[in-house]
Amino acid sequence: MTEAVPNFEGLLREALAPVEPPADLVERLEGTLTSITEMAADELEAWELSAMRDPRNWARPAAALVLGGAAGAGLVLLRARTRAHSSAGGLDGIRDTAERTARDIGRETRKLLGRR
Repeated sequence: MTEAVPNFEGLLREALAPVEPPADLVERLEGTLTSITEMAADELEAWELSAMRDPRNWARPAAALVLGGAAGAGLVLLRARTRAHSSAGGLDGIRDTAERTARDIGRETRKLLGRR
């Protein structure tokens, strides 16, 4: 029974070893989120207000609103995180990092909302 414990611990340690993500993961994720946001915006632009009288027509605009909002929020957070990691000087403290992140999120949100 004691022989299985070291083997189990070794297997667990090997399974939980850190894995480096692919180098182009951020670019691919940003491209995908941008694409989803643009498709949702296009869907909402094509939507006709007169069609809202029938509740059966609510699914597409609602899905576009939810998915576009989630993708836009993810894109804002991804860009703010990327900018925080690439800033020179490292972390100056929790407060400075939080302030910088809040400014970045605001800037990216204004960019995305101003684009449409």
